[in-house]
Amino acid sequence: MQKEKCFYLGKIVKKYSFKGELLIKLDTDDPEEFVEMESVFVEVHKNLIPFFIEESSLHKSELLRIKFEDVDSEADADALLGAALYLPLTALPKLTGNQFYYHEVIGFTISDQRFGVIGTLVSINDSTAQALFEIDHNGKEVLIPINDSFIKKVDRTAKSILLDVPEGLIELYL
Repeated sequence: MQKEKCFYLGKIVKKYSFKGELLIKLDTDDPEEFVEMESVFVEVHKNLIPFFIEESSLHKSELLRIKFEDVDSEADADALLGAALYLPLTALPKLTGNQFYYHEVIGFTISDQRFGVIGTLVSINDSTAQALFEIDHNGKEVLIPINDSFIKKVDRTAKSILLDVPEGLIELYL
C-alpha cells in the first residue's frame, strides 16, 4: 500500500502489557469509530506493513488499546513503539454537508460572499493553533482560518467552497 493512498490514523505511544498489547494515540475526534478495525498499516522502516488486529478497545476514552496478531511479547511490542498507523482513504467515513477532510478539498475554488472568487486552495496548514486555508490568489498567498462560522457551503460536485469571512480579511493579503 502506498502512503499517498492512505490517511494517518495515529501513533503507537506505549506498551500496555507484557503480552504485546499497545496503546495508540488516535488523530481523530471520534475514536469510537476505529474500535472495530480488522487491520491497519504500520509504518516500519518507511514501508507500510499490514497488521491484523486480534482485539481492540478504548483505553481512558482517548487511547486505543490494540493486540496485534503475532505481536506476543514485550520485545515484539518494543519494536513497534513510536510507529505511525495508516488506513486506506477508502476506510474514511463519508462526510456530507459542510464537513470535509482536508485532503479532499485541495484544488477546490474558494469564494467569499462579498469578495467573490478568492482563488484555489493549495493546502491546509494544520500545524498552527488554528488550521488555515492556504489559497493562491493570482500568485499571492491568502490565509483564512478554518472556522465553521465562515464556511457557508461545500460543493463537492463543483469543487468549490463558499465562505463568509470578516470584511477586510482577504484584502490584508492583496
